[in-house]
Amino acid sequence: MQRKVLALLRAAGDGYISGEEIAGCLGVSRTAVWKHIRALKAAGYEIESHARKGYSLVDTPDLLLPQEIQPMLRTKVVGQTMVHFDEIPSSNNEAKRLAMEGTPDGTVVVAEAQGAGKGRLSRGWYSPSRKGIWFSVVFRPSFLPQDAPKCTLMAAVAVVRAMKDMGFSVGIKWPNDVLDKDGKKLVGTLTEMNAEMERVNFVVIGTGINVNLWPEDFPEDVRDIATSLSMLRGGNVNRVELFERVLEAMDELYLTVERDGFGAVLDEWRKYSVTLRQEVNVIGVKETFAGTAVDIDEDGALLIDTGEGRRRVLAGDVSIRPRK
Repeated sequence: MQRKVLALLRAAGDGYISGEEIAGCLGVSRTAVWKHIRALKAAGYEIESHARKGYSLVDTPDLLLPQEIQPMLRTKVVGQTMVHFDEIPSSNNEAKRLAMEGTPDGTVVVAEAQGAGKGRLSRGWYSPSRKGIWFSVVFRPSFLPQDAPKCTLMAAVAVVRAMKDMGFSVGIKWPNDVLDKDGKKLVGTLTEMNAEMERVNFVVIGTGINVNLWPEDFPEDVRDIATSLSMLRGGNVNRVELFERVLEAMDELYLTVERDGFGAVLDEWRKYSVTLRQEVNVIGVKETFAGTAVDIDEDGALLIDTGEGRRRVLAGDVSIRPRK
């Protein structure tokens, strides 16, 4: 009901709409309208009340609320169901819990802050309140479990598409880190899967985007390697607009994968890659070696040419560092 009240306030533009008119449109009492207005104000909406004119929407909060995102969202699957939290330990954990309960394909869990965000290889991810976009998407794909690791590449491509549309110069470090032109990290992605032998029950893709953080917002141990879109632009970035663009790109890519497989996604990933054609060090648990990153194969594995031949590297096994 609050979304309907908000829609009527927006439709009034800079003008006013009376409580009686809102009540008539929605078939509720004026007391109910007042309660919904009060709840919207508590959520951060600035609504001006006038005894004779009614209500006017003055400003909206800088929050990734479903009522802010969904009305503008042009997707078929992703974000049609959306759950918002002011703070949560981990959006991925909540998404997995909802997935086990049967939440539909494309469900988005988004948090203004995470207390225990996590990245690939069990690394933590710093997620301060209202500074970034910390979210997870539940997918129920038709592809086989062995294809699930390529979802991280799909997510990275979606984020880069959205950022480039907003004028940012970024690229992808294999497999899924989004970096600025100086090699500093903007985005991390973690994909987790629940599957049987020949069937994926669900895949959860968690993504953290550093949007409006400034140097003092980062922990000291990552200030030299991390950055944000606001630092690149020199001013704050509209989180709602960026989030909508990311979800729309992810929706389009997911529908393409479901229809045609991952081929087009891998080709687009190659176009955005900052790893291919570079000299790299491959750092694994049991060994480290060097070579030239030449391509990814149909499974998304990185192909490295060494002095002793070509090596195939899987994302879950190693870290990649540029050779200096």
